[in-house]
Amino acid sequence: MAISSTLKAFLTKHKIKYKSQSHPAVYTAQEIAAAQHVPGKQLAKCVLVKTDKGFYLAVLPAIYLVDLAKLKKLLKAKRLSLASESDIKQVFPDVDVGAMPPFGNLYNVPTIVEKTLAESDEIVCNAGTHTETTKLRYQDFAKLAKPKVGSFGLHVATARTRRKASARRRRKTIKRARR
Repeated sequence: MAISSTLKAFLTKHKIKYKSQSHPAVYTAQEIAAAQHVPGKQLAKCVLVKTDKGFYLAVLPAIYLVDLAKLKKLLKAKRLSLASESDIKQVFPDVDVGAMPPFGNLYNVPTIVEKTLAESDEIVCNAGTHTETTKLRYQDFAKLAKPKVGSFGLHVATARTRRKASARRRRKTIKRARR
């Protein structure tokens, strides 16, 4: 399967220059970045979330995790959770699950972008399959997707540090409780 026909038609219609690239089948954003030899901060990872207001497509660099609490606050949502696989199939019927392109507007889904991704000149993103990516200028993406931009990501290194600190605190609490 090549680039999604929906995505290809959309980019062509708007005369956007892009480069489609093939790679071996991979399933995580970090694996895609490695396969395409691009920095993780340049690879746009898409995460579909479900809120009381409907679905949103969160787009962030591969080296970031979604901070659900920050995203919930940013979207002014009462409830927010990761969408299920069946939700993804329903919302993005013509793409492989987990290989959504960052153009939520193609599927009537509002898009929100982590501000650090917006600082990139170019982005690489899934093109609808686990073997194809598309590279384009961030400004072209923003012009077409019209995303809301905000801070809702957590760098993976920061997340690891927080988990380690939390584990240390738990161990100390257990030791104190045993005394």
